[in-house]
Amino acid sequence: MITLPDVLARAAGGHLPEPGAGPTIVPQPSARHAGVIAFTAHNVIFADVGEDWIRSRLPDDDLSAPLNPPFLADLEERTGRRVNNIDMLALAAPAEGPPPVELAEVTDAAHPRVQRAHRYRDDVRVWTCPGGLVLIGRGVGGRWEVALEVEPEGRGRGLGRALARAARHLTPHPLWAQIAPGNAASVRAFLAAGYVPIGAEALLVPPSAS
Repeated sequence: MITLPDVLARAAGGHLPEPGAGPTIVPQPSARHAGVIAFTAHNVIFADVGEDWIRSRLPDDDLSAPLNPPFLADLEERTGRRVNNIDMLALAAPAEGPPPVELAEVTDAAHPRVQRAHRYRDDVRVWTCPGGLVLIGRGVGGRWEVALEVEPEGRGRGLGRALARAARHLTPHPLWAQIAPGNAASVRAFLAAGYVPIGAEALLVPPSAS
């Protein structure tokens, strides 16, 4: 049986799901993660709600249906979770050499950003610099994910782009980024740092998650 880690590993290697086929329905990789990833003309659904139930709610001729509100609302009701956001999903290869900005790693597990990151990811590491921070951890399907924050006083100076690029120097693994499409500044920063859009993603989180 194909798994979500299989799909993600193939995508990271340049082999995206076949357009026009599917959807591909796989088991949830963990109790923490359920959702939908839309690649070009191919959807991957990872939610333990039953394949027959999923297919009964998806028209055969609408490749956009799995990421549209009617199906996501049904999925929310079925799972008791809520859609956190519909994000752009981008991917970048690791880069050699030192990062382009000087960073200091945060080792205090009580740091608020570290605590929040552990709700969604494992093996989390966090680095800071004046005006911002970047973190890397294992998220959906065990993939390595990057997230960053830029403080208001650090915005408009290219720091987001520098941090997104720096993350590629901090791990030997391909890095995935989940980016809210409406956050145009973040989208521009990741694109400028070499991340390539490969799809969209809706994750379903427990109602208590924040």
